[in-house]
Amino acid sequence: MMRYLSLALIIATVFGASVALAQVSGSGLPLPRFVSLRAGEVNLRTGPGVQYPVEWVYRKSGLPLEVIAEYKTWRKVRDWEGSQGWVHQTMLSSKRGFIVTGGTRDIRAKAEPQSHTVARVQTGVSGQLIACPGQTEFCRVEVEGFEGWLNRADFWGILKGEAFE
Repeated sequence: MMRYLSLALIIATVFGASVALAQVSGSGLPLPRFVSLRAGEVNLRTGPGVQYPVEWVYRKSGLPLEVIAEYKTWRKVRDWEGSQGWVHQTMLSSKRGFIVTGGTRDIRAKAEPQSHTVARVQTGVSGQLIACPGQTEFCRVEVEGFEGWLNRADFWGILKGEAFE
């Protein structure tokens, strides 16, 4: 019986150490989470390292990406169209971005559905997320100098139920 307890303790110690090592090898930030592109040209690679081929090149800073995994200084990301690959952490920013989905959308002056329209944006237009209070279905956004409120259902770039200010 003592032999089995010793073996269990060794396995638990080794397993615990590998879990701790896995956590240290990434950023320690929650997954998934949203980030944006820091640079105007960013390579999306097939694996976590420069030895892996470039699958895609993003050419617009500020585009939102969802971080779904981490390996050392590399982040596995997914874009709004579902493409996945690896990007080096230095190419990513914690600034929050969004991209409009589903058609032409109205940016409102207030976080109310009947508030007057500040700007109209089409599918694929991207901008900066300023705040997403938890008590409303709207997020404060900025697109090319226009600031206002956009319904959460009208864009990609925030987790369901996520709030930040």
